[in-house]
Amino acid sequence: MRKRKLTRRVLDELRPYQPGKPIEEVRREYGLTDIVKLASNENPEGPSRKAVEAIRREAEEVRQYPDNDCYHLRRALGKMLEFAPEQILVGHGSDELIHNIGLAFVSPGDEVMMCSGPFSQWEFAAKLMEGKPVYVPMDDYRYDVEAMAAALSERTKLVFVGNPNNPTGTIVTKGELAALMSALPEDTILVMDEAYYEYVADAEYPDSLALVREGRTVIVLRTFSKIYALAGLRIGYGMTTPELTAALERVREPFNVSGVAQAAALASLDDGEQIARTRALNAESKEYLYGEFARLGLRYTRSEANFVWVDVGRDCREVFEALLRRGVIVRTGDIFGAPTHIRVTTGTKEQNERFAGALEEVLGGAE
Repeated sequence: MRKRKLTRRVLDELRPYQPGKPIEEVRREYGLTDIVKLASNENPEGPSRKAVEAIRREAEEVRQYPDNDCYHLRRALGKMLEFAPEQILVGHGSDELIHNIGLAFVSPGDEVMMCSGPFSQWEFAAKLMEGKPVYVPMDDYRYDVEAMAAALSERTKLVFVGNPNNPTGTIVTKGELAALMSALPEDTILVMDEAYYEYVADAEYPDSLALVREGRTVIVLRTFSKIYALAGLRIGYGMTTPELTAALERVREPFNVSGVAQAAALASLDDGEQIARTRALNAESKEYLYGEFARLGLRYTRSEANFVWVDVGRDCREVFEALLRRGVIVRTGDIFGAPTHIRVTTGTKEQNERFAGALEEVLGGAE
């Protein structure tokens, strides 16, 4: 009797997400205690003290299920961003919202457009639903809007744009987004993944929320993981039309966002000083890293996020391993299709100097 395959065929094409190497694993493998992690674009400034206090208070209530509707948080976000609560999505990280977008909108054979070397969850959302990822090569680490427009077809259901993009840190400008929107069919959904938008200083950065207010088929995703430093609580949010929100609510799991996460996110919105400190530290850190890369003769990409994409001129896995032995964790570029690049998160002054010194040793051949 023939044994039936238990899993869906599409699972053969899926690979589990590979996070940045955790500090505990490096401690175990290398016997190190003094470790600097600059791999996952986490905020070295840390969360708002108001958020930490809210976490402590909410911890007393964890015996109860959380507010399924994220009532207070959705209204606070709506007030801040000038949207009705029914246009606000809240998820267990923006990753869950990406997953739900795939569940709600992708049918077998639908095309899902993204840049080459994309954020892996975009691919996952397409492949899980048996859609077809369409990869558009970048031009000097920037989105090529003309190439994207040329790649559109009657099967294109979703277009993902990271703005700023991960791992390059580059942006799609106002003019480029306008050109892309003019090329998109009305029944194609544009997903703007703006996890790092709070870090952007470029005046040419577009207001994607204006497109939502115009009623366009656009979903804008943001997160509390990055500048708000709540990565460990997993909470993200999005804005779109009431019609698209209603569809996404149908595939959302109940009680998907913990009460602790909701309380911390709500408190974070009330602490502008934490945001200002983080922006200032990030700007200072990037300038330091640019200077060090230039001194070492390395080609890098100026970033509008909290990381820098740099070509180290040799196998990135070898550089990664050599840095690990020195207690510094970065992200390799091979997972993004760039075998000689690494991505380094901006850190504190001490962390940045530790990384730069270790990188100079590695590239100089010191062991």
